[in-house]
Amino acid sequence: MTLTPSPRPLPDDALSALLAGQRFGTLATNKRSGHPHLTTMAYAWDPAARVLRFSTTADRVKVRQLRRDPRASLHVRGDDVWSFAVAEGEAEISEVTAVPGDAVGRELLAVVPESARPRAEAEEAAFLGQLVAERRVVLRLRVSRLYGTALDVNA
Repeated sequence: MTLTPSPRPLPDDALSALLAGQRFGTLATNKRSGHPHLTTMAYAWDPAARVLRFSTTADRVKVRQLRRDPRASLHVRGDDVWSFAVAEGEAEISEVTAVPGDAVGRELLAVVPESARPRAEAEEAAFLGQLVAERRVVLRLRVSRLYGTALDVNA
């Protein structure tokens, strides 16, 4: 018998809140070899749609991997090292933003945290133009499963 506490599974609403409370996580995609490819990514969580959105460029390895195998997971650490959430699902990749202010560019703008978004119209236009120059896409992870735990310890 152990005297240490066991991890407790977190309910769906707590997992969703954990995703909403963080901005960065580790995205896992699948290499051809079957090994995971891990990347730290900024994301935006839409709990109502159960979609995670990421901004990336069209030429990234993760984009090629997800076009081949759309299964992916995002691991997010909680407020302490004893809690985490994992969101699993299938990814889809948008078209490349081609014209400043197009639908993809606007969706990418929404991934940027409110506090970091361009405020002035000229700043926004420059930002949207930069997204086009960088060949940015939206990576959407449609979450089909959430799981995670917390361990109630004082550490």
